[in-house]
Amino acid sequence: MIYAQNISKTFNNKSVLENVNLEIKKGEVVSIVGPSGAGKTTLLHILSTLDKADNTEKYKLILNEKEIVKLNDKEISKFRNSEIGFIFQFHELLPEFSALENVCIPGMIRGDKLKELQKRAKDLLKILDLIHIKDQYPSQLSGGEQQRVAVARALINKPSILFADEPSGNLDSNSADNLHQLFFELRDKLNLTIIIVTHNKKLADMADRKLNLRDGKWVK
Repeated sequence: MIYAQNISKTFNNKSVLENVNLEIKKGEVVSIVGPSGAGKTTLLHILSTLDKADNTEKYKLILNEKEIVKLNDKEISKFRNSEIGFIFQFHELLPEFSALENVCIPGMIRGDKLKELQKRAKDLLKILDLIHIKDQYPSQLSGGEQQRVAVARALINKPSILFADEPSGNLDSNSADNLHQLFFELRDKLNLTIIIVTHNKKLADMADRKLNLRDGKWVK
């Protein structure tokens, strides 16, 4: 499902990642932990095609049997929109749109038919116990509800891989616990592969595997 080899990244002549290798099986939930500045978010952005690694001869990135380094920018964007979902610490919902409309946005970008898109969005909101707030706006929702709407938005295009960067970092403990449990329910229902960057020890320990990144390298 995910195969990465020799991922390196340098900013302003400073090495952030150094020859990082990673292999993740389909349906696996993997947490990535480590101190601030370890390179966790940079690695997540490269794995999820939001950023590119340094162009070295040995660098490889294969997602769902697709060799990313051989794609041009347009092909990468199309692949990302269809195969990858994103959840961030801050939900990034658009305040002028309802919960339902926010969930539909990635599908609208892809050009899906609105009627079919809205049905998928409503089905997701039902799964996430949010159908009752479908017409409400982000300012009318709790933090936990906003983040679950963001989860629905990440899933609307039926991705095979879900990337989450500090997904519960902005939530109270009860909402965080509910979100953590949700990840595993979604993995089982939708056969998702999930990679989570987190400082939350409870969430990290729930994963099938916990990987520790420090100074741009894996450590035990």
